[in-house]
Amino acid sequence: MNATLDPAVFTLRPGTLPLLISMPHVGTRIAADISATMTEVARHVDDCDWHLERLYAFAAHRGASLLVPSYARYVVDLNRPPDNANLYPGQDTTGLLPIDTFEKAPLYHPGGEPTEAEVARRVARFWQPYHDALAQTLAELKARHGAVLLWEAHSIRSHVPRFFEGRLPDFNFGTAGGASAAPGMAQALADCVNRHGGYTAVANGRFKGGYITRHYGQPDQGIHAVQLELSQITYMQESRPYAYDEALAARVEPLLEKLIDEALDRLARA
Repeated sequence: MNATLDPAVFTLRPGTLPLLISMPHVGTRIAADISATMTEVARHVDDCDWHLERLYAFAAHRGASLLVPSYARYVVDLNRPPDNANLYPGQDTTGLLPIDTFEKAPLYHPGGEPTEAEVARRVARFWQPYHDALAQTLAELKARHGAVLLWEAHSIRSHVPRFFEGRLPDFNFGTAGGASAAPGMAQALADCVNRHGGYTAVANGRFKGGYITRHYGQPDQGIHAVQLELSQITYMQESRPYAYDEALAARVEPLLEKLIDEALDRLARA
């Protein structure tokens, strides 16, 4: 890969498979000048997709390319469109530059919310380099293999009343209602989870895929995008200090591997 963009913004680990795993919400860094405008709660980065690099380490060993940001979603949300359009009209969501946490705790001191100029600066400094690397890597993998699978790896606490009632299913697959991947891909993956037993799954439910899935998923052009929003209760402690649970992770990792194999097999047959 020839990603020559700012290495402080992301890490790109190139692989050999027609598979790119993007983890846009795993970053935990907040630049000092931004942190100075924020509340104490912001520094806990509670809404991080914790430990996904560790959970998906098997994929890197097998030859997947991994794209991992350094900075927290509180700095800029890499899975939101640059114009900050709401991806779920009529539903409550956080934006391109979130101003509160999932629990609606303020992220900024009164009067310290980002200006339009600051929004533009962060998009240029943090958002654009990640997306440039994402687009470049997809283009290179497609050129090499003819088709490529973009796996959007996410996780979230199992209970977030702001966004959904009750407990979230364990595996939430999104393909933009079927538009971002081969027909039936999301449902096939949910069916795989249900056959496995022990976990719940849904296809194109509350989480249908964010900006990355919807923007880059072009199955007619050989780019198939799937978002997996994994409930954090399946592999970690959901409250501070958000510890990784080795026993839980050891149960879920083989299923994740099977799911990626299923998606790659469908990619080959698309």
